[in-house]
Amino acid sequence: MQQTPASFIAPQGGIDRNDPRPLHKQVYEALLASIRDGKLPLRGKLPSERELVDLYNVSRITVRHAVRELIQQGVIHSQPGKGLYVAERGGGFELQVLKSFTSIAIANGRSPGHRLIDASIVHAPLEVSRPLFLAPGAEVVLLSRLRLLDNIPAVVQTDWIPAARVPGLLDLDWAVANRSLYAELRERYRIHPKRGQTTLSARLATDQEAAMLELPPPAAVLTVDQIAFDDRNRPVNLTALVHHPARYPLTLLQSESGDLTQY
Repeated sequence: MQQTPASFIAPQGGIDRNDPRPLHKQVYEALLASIRDGKLPLRGKLPSERELVDLYNVSRITVRHAVRELIQQGVIHSQPGKGLYVAERGGGFELQVLKSFTSIAIANGRSPGHRLIDASIVHAPLEVSRPLFLAPGAEVVLLSRLRLLDNIPAVVQTDWIPAARVPGLLDLDWAVANRSLYAELRERYRIHPKRGQTTLSARLATDQEAAMLELPPPAAVLTVDQIAFDDRNRPVNLTALVHHPARYPLTLLQSESGDLTQY
């Protein structure tokens, strides 16, 4: 498998020193654009770190930061001793509790987005406070969004996060189309989800859900309830997702050994 020449993926460098975005974000966006437009093909090998440093005229730390973000989002993967490769994409969306909708969409070559439904601090009902290990009525951040794939409604997502752990979270502009909750938790609050639990079910959509997902009632929806925990086994967030069954099919990868393999 041949390595993609660095000069082919971004002839102009793709970095603007007057751009207010951090340099690693610009490198990340430039590499992602090269993957989306096919300059870096599926299973193709990325240029070496030294080539990327020269191409974008940035430091090794900047390149490593950008590459690490692409790896975290599943867009590329590392083969020890061989290098970095563009990840393959399956026919469905892999069921993951520790990855955000944004990262999963990007890894599948789709453009993520959302429309904000609600962002507020509320007193948690028992069905929310219990799994989050909170006292009844404790304050939680409620973040509800209609998630989009290529600007098409696909999932209604509602998250509850203990308010005490994320001061100022609602000061961010959650109307921004591509803001990732998990990215904010990691970068702003140093909260890193390490394990999680997922429950799958199905039911009829409510009238509101059917309207948002553009489903003719009566319509069945797939529901996914998840809770993530950090490295100290503290709950990070509780998530309830209502999936359009055709626009966001789920794939569960398993093997007899317990290892996960993409087919």
